[in-house]
Amino acid sequence: MSIQSLFPDEPPYIQYLGQESFFGGNAPLDKSVGYIVVIGFGALFSIITTGLVFLDSYFGSKKKMTSESFNTAGRMIKTGLTASVIVSQWTWAATLLQSSNVAWAYGVSGPFWYASGATIQILLFGVIAISLKKVAPSAHTVCEIVNARWGRTAHKTFLFFAFCANIIVTSMLLLGGAATVEALTGMDYRLASFLIPWGVILYTSAGGLKATFLASYIHTVVIFLVLVIMIFVVYIKYFSSDLIYKFLDKTVNYSEEECQAIYSADGTVAT
Repeated sequence: MSIQSLFPDEPPYIQYLGQESFFGGNAPLDKSVGYIVVIGFGALFSIITTGLVFLDSYFGSKKKMTSESFNTAGRMIKTGLTASVIVSQWTWAATLLQSSNVAWAYGVSGPFWYASGATIQILLFGVIAISLKKVAPSAHTVCEIVNARWGRTAHKTFLFFAFCANIIVTSMLLLGGAATVEALTGMDYRLASFLIPWGVILYTSAGGLKATFLASYIHTVVIFLVLVIMIFVVYIKYFSSDLIYKFLDKTVNYSEEECQAIYSADGTVAT
């Protein structure tokens, strides 16, 4: 029994059910587009962020750039910029992939409860950050605070875990971005993994922590623009909220046989 016979008159995504690759193994965009995005957009983004840093130093704070201001952004980051940084840095490969997985597995409630669990961490981080700023206003890193409070052994332990976390997260971001570029354009993921970080390295070298905060603000602007465009396209241009609800309602009412056909390799219940 095939998927087409089980699901007549179904929503457009039915053509992708049972496939292991969304694009069927063929990149929808030309390979040159990948190079333009990775190199061109990376360079443009680096130039814009570096320019904002220099404009801020010229028209805003005229303090001389020292190692302290480079590493701490002068300790003058306000609430709005901090909030945009949290949104930007929380929208990473793990969040996008896992939220999609739980949405597929549990429906609309999956992303909701996934985000609810993440908000607990943000709330705790905010409370702890305020407390740390009171008791250790000149600290630079959490490992530095651990060293001052619990000694060298605890400091080495936290250094190890912090280093491992940075390596894992950086690898995840690079591989996630490179794999996306490869799927869309056919560009080799190893080359993309090598080229993607250079734009970040350039503006961070020029402006330090403040540059990363400004970059995160731009990231957040792009994220919200994409969300607004996708909502407009899905709910207004192609479908409607009533039609989306109808699709969701029909999905949760699938029988066991229909679900087996969806998850099978060739669209048949037998496999």
